[in-house]
Amino acid sequence: MNTEELTQNILKALDEIRPFLNSDGGDISLVGIEDDKHVTVRLEGACTSCSVNQMTLKAGVETTIKKYAPQIETVVNIA
Repeated sequence: MNTEELTQNILKALDEIRPFLNSDGGDISLVGIEDDKHVTVRLEGACTSCSVNQMTLKAGVETTIKKYAPQIETVVNIA
């Protein structure tokens, strides 16, 4: 999978999880991909102050991204 395909797959994953975040007043955006293995995202809106945003990041976002792009090893949120 080339970098463009990887980016498209990650964006598809974010599109899949976005409605759940939107329903709680939040959102997510892709910041970058490093070495085709590490994804950086930015949780936005209500997600920035939510007490369970790390659980959302690992259980929801990371799992969904890995479904679309299994080679991804980590997903990190930046403020």
